[in-house]
Parts: sequence; C-alpha cells; structure tokens
Amino acid sequence: QTQRALRSLSIPLERLHIMKGHMMEDMCKGLSRQTHAQAKVRMLPTYICSTPNGTEKGNFLAVELCQNQVRTMLVTLYGDGNMSPHMMYKIFDLPEGITQGEGEALFDFIAQCVSRFLAETLSSESRETTNLPLGFVFPFTCRQTQLDKAELLSWSKGFSCSGVVGKDVVQLLQSAINKQEMGTSGTDSDSNWLSSLRGRKSSQFTPSQLCHVEVVALMNDTVGTMMTCSMEGRPCEVAVVADKGSNCCFMAETYLVETAEETSGRMCVNTEWGCFGDDGILNDIFTPYDVRVDEESSNPGEKRFEKLVGSLYLGEIVRHALIALTAEKALFTGNDIAVLKEKGVFTMQHVLDIINNEDGITEVKRILESLGLQPSERDCGRVQQICQAVMGRAATLHATGLAAILSYMCQTRDLESLMVNVGMEGELYRGYPRFEEILLSVSRLLAPECMATLMPSRDGSGRGAAMVTAVALRLAAQRRAVDEVLAPLRLTRADLEKVQALMREEMDRGLCKETNPTASVRMLPTYVSHTPDGTERGDFLALDLGGTNFRVLVVRVTEEGISMASEIYVIPVSIMQGTGEALFDHIIDCIIDFQMKQNLVTQMLPLGFTFSFPCQQVGLDKALLLTWTKGFSASGCVGKDVVQLLRDAAQRKQHLGMQVVALVNDTVGTMMACGYDDPKCEIGLIVGTGTNACYMEEMRNVGTVEGDQGRMCINMEWGAFGDNGCLDHLFTHFDKVVDETTINPGKQRFEKLISGMYLGEIVRQILMVMVEKQLLFQGRPCPKLQTKNIFKTKFLSTIELNGLALRQIRAILNELELDASFEDSVLMREVCQAVSLRAAQLCAAGLAAVVEKMRENRGLDQLDITVGVDGTLYKLHPCFSDNLKKTLKDLAPNCNVTFLLSEDGSGKGAALVAAVADRAAN
Repeated sequence: QTQRALRSLSIPLERLHIMKGHMMEDMCKGLSRQTHAQAKVRMLPTYICSTPNGTEKGNFLAVELCQNQVRTMLVTLYGDGNMSPHMMYKIFDLPEGITQGEGEALFDFIAQCVSRFLAETLSSESRETTNLPLGFVFPFTCRQTQLDKAELLSWSKGFSCSGVVGKDVVQLLQSAINKQEMGTSGTDSDSNWLSSLRGRKSSQFTPSQLCHVEVVALMNDTVGTMMTCSMEGRPCEVAVVADKGSNCCFMAETYLVETAEETSGRMCVNTEWGCFGDDGILNDIFTPYDVRVDEESSNPGEKRFEKLVGSLYLGEIVRHALIALTAEKALFTGNDIAVLKEKGVFTMQHVLDIINNEDGITEVKRILESLGLQPSERDCGRVQQICQAVMGRAATLHATGLAAILSYMCQTRDLESLMVNVGMEGELYRGYPRFEEILLSVSRLLAPECMATLMPSRDGSGRGAAMVTAVALRLAAQRRAVDEVLAPLRLTRADLEKVQALMREEMDRGLCKETNPTASVRMLPTYVSHTPDGTERGDFLALDLGGTNFRVLVVRVTEEGISMASEIYVIPVSIMQGTGEALFDHIIDCIIDFQMKQNLVTQMLPLGFTFSFPCQQVGLDKALLLTWTKGFSASGCVGKDVVQLLRDAAQRKQHLGMQVVALVNDTVGTMMACGYDDPKCEIGLIVGTGTNACYMEEMRNVGTVEGDQGRMCINMEWGAFGDNGCLDHLFTHFDKVVDETTINPGKQRFEKLISGMYLGEIVRQILMVMVEKQLLFQGRPCPKLQTKNIFKTKFLSTIELNGLALRQIRAILNELELDASFEDSVLMREVCQAVSLRAAQLCAAGLAAVVEKMRENRGLDQLDITVGVDGTLYKLHPCFSDNLKKTLKDLAPNCNVTFLLSEDGSGKGAALVAAVADRAAN
C-alpha cells in the first residue's frame, strides 16, 4: 500500500511533457483577447514594461501587504547600477480581525503604517518638501488595466475584507493616504488600534508630518520578486514564488499580450498559474489525498494546481495520505489516530522538519509523538517517504510550469536557446533543500533549449516594489522626453489637409502658363496622350535610368502578350558625378554589351528611354534636363536635350542598332506598364530612392501646351514641392540638417521628407539627439553614429517588421557597432516608425490632391482610379503602403483608389511608349 501511495505521488516524465504542453496552450489562450475568458492560466498584464537598468535615482517608498504584517520600506537609489541601494524598513503586525473586517479599515491601517514609518525615518524638512512615489505589493488576483489601476478579482490566503472586490485597490490606498495627509482617517470603531499605532493623540498627528505620497504602481508579490532580483546587476525576466500559494511571472513580448493596449517592447505577465487544471486537465494526477484536500478547502474545484504545490496544502496532503494508509493498516497499527483527523494538525513545518533533519528516524519519531502518535520505526520511515514524495512532486510540478514559461519565451523570441535569470522566493524554495536541484534538473529535461539561473530574492518583494516605482518614473520621464523629440514629426489631420491644399495650389500654378516658371511643382507635359490599344507588335528596346543602377531591356510584344529580357548595370559614383560625356558613353557601352548578348546588334530597334530626372519635355523624343537629383551631378547636361546627348554618345561609339523614339520618366513608365494590365490606371507613383507622380490631365487645363482636346500625361515632378518655402512649417531640425548636407540643399524638399534616399539619415539625426539627451544607450557616446549615411533606409524596413524578434534589431545595431539594450531596440523601432509614418502620410496628402483634382475635372461624385506604383520603399517597407492607403482614404473619401504594383519596373512602360509611338509613325 505504501509503494502504491508513493507511485501515485510520482509523475512520469512523459506526463510532465504533456502537462507542459497543456500549460503552454493555456498560456496562449490567456494572452488572446478572444479566448482569455476561457483560459485557466489567466496571463494578466501588469503594465510593467521594463526591468531596472541601473540609472534609477531618488527615494522610493514600498508597502507590502503580507499574511499577517504590513512591511514598509524606503529605498534610496543613486544611479550607480543599483549596486548599493540604501534601505530602511519597518514591519507592523496586522491587528486581529482586520483581515475579515471592512476594507476601508484595512487600507486606513496601511496608510497609518506609512505615516508612522515616514514620521520615524524622514526629517521634518524632508517631510514638508518631498513628494514620495509609492509601490504597493498586493498579493491577490487583480485585473490590472494600468500600472496604477487594478481591480481586485478575489481575496485568498484568509483575507475577506468587505467592500473591496471589484474596486480599484490603488484608489482605495490613495484615498486612505490622502485622508492621512488631511489629518482625518479611520472610523470611530477603528480609533483604538489607530491610536495605538500612532502612539500619540490624533490631534498631535498633523498633515505636515506626512509628505505627499502618490501610489504610482501596484504589483503582486511574484512581480515584486522579479524586480527585487533585477537589482543584482543582471536583468531578471522570470520570477517563481513557491510559498503558501504558487505563481510565476515573466517578461513577454508585448504584441502577444492582446488583453493590453500596448504593442511594443515587453511586458511582465502575471500568469496566475495556480488555477491551471481547474478545467479538469490534471484530474489523472490528482490522488485521493489531493481530492480530499480540495473538498475541505474554502474554494473546492478552484486553484487546483496551487493545491498540489502550495505550502498551505502540502501538510494537509501528507495528513490525508497518512489517514488512508492507516485505514489500509500500512501505518500506525493499533494506534489511535484521531489527532490526524483534525484539519491543520500536520503543518508544512512538520513536513520540512521530517525530511530535512539529519537525525533521520529519531526526529521523525519525536515529531509524531509530539502529535500524540506512537509510531514504530517502520512507521517513521514510511511517513518520511510520504513527506519526501509530496515535497518532491511539488518541486517537480513547479519545474514543469517553469519549463513551459521558458520554452514559450524561447519560441516567441525566435531564439535557438535561452539563457535567463529566474528570481525565487517562498517558504517551499527556502525551506526544502532539494527544491532548487529538482527545479533545475526537471526543467532542463523538459526544456533542454533553456538554461535558467536561479536568483534568491532578498528583502522580500518590497524592494522590488520600490524598483517598479523607480523604473516607472524613469520610463515616464523618458516617455516625455522622447515625445518632445518626436513631436515635430507627428502630423495631425489638419497638417495633412494643409499639405493637400498646398499641393493643389502648386499643381494649378504649374499648369498655368503664366505661373509655371515660379511653381515648385513643375507639372511637365510628357506628350504621352494614349495608352496601349493592343495592336502594338515587335521588339523594342528600353533603357531605364533612375538611380545608381540602370537596366537595359528588350520587350517583345506579340498577340500572346509581352515577354522581356533585361540586364542591370551599375553606374560608379565617379561617373555619376563626372562629365556628361563620360556618363552617356558608359550608358551606350552597356547598351552595346546587352545587344551583343541578346544577338540584336544587326537590328535597328525603337528605344524608349526612361529618364527619371526633372526635364522640360518639348516633344515625345526631346527633353531638356532641368536639374540633377538622387546624387547625380554630371557636368554639361543641365539645360541640354538628354535624347540628343544619348544620340551623340551612340555616334561617338558608332552604334547604329537603336533609334530613340520616346523619352519618359520612371513615373510615366510605371503608369504605362500598369496601364497595359488595367485600363483604369491613369496615375503613376514612385516611392523609392526618390519620389514622383504623374497622372492624365485634361488638355484644356494644360496651359503650357497648345490644344484643348483629349488628355495628356503630366509629369508632376512633385519632389520639388516646397522648394518655394510653402512647407517650411513642416521641416524639423532633423530635416534641415539632412537637407544642408545633401549635394542640392534647398531643393527637392518634399522628396527629402519622403524618399528612401533620406529617411535613414533623418533617423540617424534623431538618434544622435536622443543619445545626447541620454535617452539611448544610457548616454554612452556612439562614434559610429556620427558617420553620414551609416543608417541605411533598408534598416527601417527590417526594424519595423511586425513581430520581429528584437534580437534581430539588436543584430542590426551591433552591425553598426551600437551596443543596444532591449529598451534601446524598442525606442529605435519607435523612431523608425515615426519617420516612415510621416513619409507615408505626406505622400498620401500629395496623392489626395491628385485624385481629388481628377474627380473634379471629370465632374464625378465618386472616382474609381488605379495607381501604378513602383519603388523599393513602397514595395519593401512593411508598413508604408498600408499607412499610405489608410491616410489617402481619410483625405479623399470620394475616391476609390486601387494600387497596382509595377512588377516589371518602368522599363516595360518605356518600351510600350516606344511601341505606341512606332505604331503612330507607321
């Protein structure tokens, strides 16, 4: 019978693996907004989003409500890595009966404890001038909606004060403290114990003796333990309390905590794992002894996991096992065991004494005899075995829960292995010598990918409460400073409406012959009046020049559709910024190379030239370069016909295998390429290295070209929007610095707010200011950050990937030789988001002006239109396109805009313009 009892208390490893899996499933349910209500592992958000980083400084008060005490503590931090905090304590015993009395009396008593403690520890000067933040350790299950707002869900551990369940306990304590500060507190019935606590007449206890105390954070004892252990110079991200009750908390990825509003960084989650198994999933490991303990508890069927592992219940499990074995005549034969039938007679301390004592059987015999039993030596041995089995099972189940937490952290952080510090507290952990050994060995068996280091909590969880408070104030101060830095980049709807209106004004000025020369948006006619009609046939060359790379293509248009072959060539910086002759000679060399590879040298092919720079077009195959952009500055080109420059280079190279018939910019090419697939595509948009837009305008509105019939594609060249100063109110300090360091200061100002060439630099400027303000890298200097263009725009895309493990962000930052903490990574992401969101919003405001003008031109209540779009920023950035569409819908609600990606780039569009031109010529 004894062996059977011992076997029932031993759980096979396979079953522990299953239990771990079930707990992880329940954790996921608890974090999900849809399934949270059904989850037994509650996974309550604590709104604690950071652990101490060592820079915390100041005086912080902590109050911890314990089983039969109130612990008060004043912690002074010096910003020295928290290695030498100064602490003062005072412990007050709870008056008899207060834990079952009125809630108001309990909170008044706690406030009186704070009052008395401060009266004894602070000088009168300090009390009059100091505002003290307070962290409150409240070891009961609460629904927390903010760090300083928590509604009590249920009492436990013998507490049952009236008028508290469903109330905000932070507000109850703050009200009690405020009464103290006013010099009024307590009801008449409370006056005796309040007066004895004061040790003086209430009239002598003036408000000035209590400085203003503000409750800024509430947590339970588990969270307090984690934060206490975070003061050891190493971050602690998990805590386990193995005490009368049992619980665990850990730092989870915030985006997974759907029950909280926060989305970035990490948040401490209070698992409340004591309720695991309340759905019956642990029934098969419940022994008859556990069933009896549960039935005799104050909450049958609830907190079933806790009843297997909590020290409040372990003595009772042993007691019921002994009763059952006695009934089976395996123990205490011939003994009167009436004493064992008394609930609570066999305590946790008895269990610890029996398994821990070096005297072995002699000590067991003494303990059992002190209870009125007359054990034999065999009885003593068997009782000791039962106690060891119950305690071993409790440690093993704690290890299973910890393994579930560690594996979940490892998986959700996308790590191959996890090394983490685990704060430990509680009677079971401290009292049972084998607890740590079992916890580590079993958790390692169940989660071999995780390595936990246990850190014993010192000074209870009160010190952790002070740390939570200190961290909360540090984060609040940092948040204010960060918001101040980023505020100029955050645009209101009114800001965007103003940009939309200004863009419309500049468009009208650009279209008008008289005002065109001074308009910042040039509204250049392209002489492209038609899109493909499907009758085009033949082979066409396309040259796509718009950045540091350019493409040469051959596009074959047949009845079956379009097929293409292309090659990408690089333009060295020395050629981009050399002479015009060298640039166009290089381009012709690349075209010759391509035609030779494609066996096209003997043919004279029509060529469409995509030239993505501002031009004044005076014919389909004649365009004067207005200015270089995107880092180009080749001499002898501005004011010249770029088609002629290309023809001259072909003549110098004696190349006769091509005939330039049309010049378009990349934006027009994109519109034409998408127009082949969607007849509604009448707008082209580029958001890549640079940015631009084109659209089909009514000829009657194009004052710079003769004729009123039909439509013509207008190349807006909107990158220069604002060059006349109309956007100066939007330019931040960061934008001005970036503009001043470009090769064309004061020009292409709209483009410098939006396009990929500049966003990384804007981010770098912001980061430098944040380092200077000690908001990043704890103020440590970052020489690498001083290097221009070190922060590539592609990093924005990577950093903003939704749910990207922050270790990958840290990898990017390490590549830049930036030693970033987790919090630094979160802040970096926020900076990138602010810059890219503004870019998308400004792009949407410009596009809103275009679609609204087209709608008005055509006299429509609702416009259905397609935008052909290209560019790496639009295509590769994870949020840009969504932010653009959302803002556009808001600013132009009467326009139904569809975006069509130009998968083949603008080369295909240039070839199609050439094909249409060739068809017309023939």
